[in-house]
Amino acid sequence: MGNEVLESVRTLLPGLADRAVAADEARRIPERTVRELVDAGVFRMLQPRRYGGLESDPVDFYAVVREISAVCCSTGWVASVLGVHPWQLGLFAEQAQDEVWGDDRETLVSSAYAPVGRLTPVDGGYRLTGRWSFSSGCEHAEWVLLGALVVGAQGRPVDFLTVLVPRSDYRIDDVWDVVGLRGTASNDILVDDTFVPAHRVIRNYELAQLKGPGQKVNRGPLYRLPFGAIFTSAVTAPVIGAVSGGFESYVALMKERVRLSLGGGRFAEDPFAQVAIARAASDIDATVLQMDRNLRELAELAAAGREIPMELRLRTRRDQVRGTERAVAAIDLLFKTAGGHSLRRGNPIERAWRDAHAGSVHVANDVERALAMYGRGAFGLAVEDNLV
Repeated sequence: MGNEVLESVRTLLPGLADRAVAADEARRIPERTVRELVDAGVFRMLQPRRYGGLESDPVDFYAVVREISAVCCSTGWVASVLGVHPWQLGLFAEQAQDEVWGDDRETLVSSAYAPVGRLTPVDGGYRLTGRWSFSSGCEHAEWVLLGALVVGAQGRPVDFLTVLVPRSDYRIDDVWDVVGLRGTASNDILVDDTFVPAHRVIRNYELAQLKGPGQKVNRGPLYRLPFGAIFTSAVTAPVIGAVSGGFESYVALMKERVRLSLGGGRFAEDPFAQVAIARAASDIDATVLQMDRNLRELAELAAAGREIPMELRLRTRRDQVRGTERAVAAIDLLFKTAGGHSLRRGNPIERAWRDAHAGSVHVANDVERALAMYGRGAFGLAVEDNLV
C-alpha cells in the first residue's frame, strides 16, 4: 500500500508546488492540501489497521514525505509530523485510541513534546497546565500530544510523560511568523488546569523501552520500533526532500544560464559548478541510503520478534542527524554557487535553503548531542536518552 500512496501523492505534486508560495504567505498550508493528503492515505500509513490504517513500511512513509517536501517543505513537514502521530497513538491504551478514532478514523493529532507542562496527580489521572511552542499543523488537528513533567509533593519533577488532550481542552495561540517552514503553522498550545485521565498518558520511559499499552491490541511489528527512530526520521525526511527538490530546481535553472561575470560562458560548462552538483547529489543519496538501511534493519528485527540492539538504535540516530547535516551542507553549496539569483524571495532554491535550515534546528536534529551519544556507545559507556 505504501507504493500506492506514493503514486497517489505524485498526482498531487503539481498542485502542491503551485500552492507553495501561498502557504508561505498565509503561514499555513491550505485546507485543500490537507484534504488531498487525507484522501491519498498519507496520514493512515502508520495508523493501526484496526482503525482503518495501512501499517505501512516506514521506509515507504518517508519516501512519500520526501516527495511532498521536494515541492513544498512546509506541506511535507506537516504531512510527516501529523503522519507519525498515528504510530505513537497506537502505543496508547485502547480506550485512548477509541476516543480519537472511534467516530472518525481521519482525525488528526498534532504535538509539542517539550516537557514544559506541569502534571499534578489526582484521582483517576492528572491536572495539566502549560504553554507549548512549535505544534506543527495544530490547526488541522482535533487532538494534541504534549510533553509534561509529573510534579511530586516536594514540587520536584518525578516523571516525564506524554499526554493526549482533545481540542476542547486547549487553545491555539497564533504566533508563527518565522524565516523557514513558514507554512507549517507551528503555533503555541495553551492548557489551563485541565483533567487528563490516566488512560491518555504514556510514560516516555516506556517508549524508550519499546513498550506501550497499545501493543496489546496493535501487535504488528511496526509498533515494536523505537520512538527515537520513527519520530526523529520524521523531522529529517522533510529536510532531505526539500534539498532534493532544491537540487532539481538548481540543475534546471542553471543548465542554460550564461555567466555575466568571471569570464562569461555557460554555467553548465564551469567545472566548479559541476563539482558542486556532484557533491550535493552524493550527499543527498547518502542520507537516503543510510536512513533506509537502518529503518529496514529495525523493521526486520521487529518482525522476527528479536531484540533491537542499542548499537543499531545509536547508529540510526547517528545517520539521521548526519542526514540532516549533509542535506543542509548540500543546499548551502548550491545556494552559494547559484549566485545572486538565489536571493530572490520565493524561488525554489531560496525556499529550499530557508526550509532546510529551519528544519535543522529542531531538537531531534541536534547533531553534536546525537553524535556524542553514538561515541559514548562505541566506547562502551551507558547511554540514556528518550530519543534513541
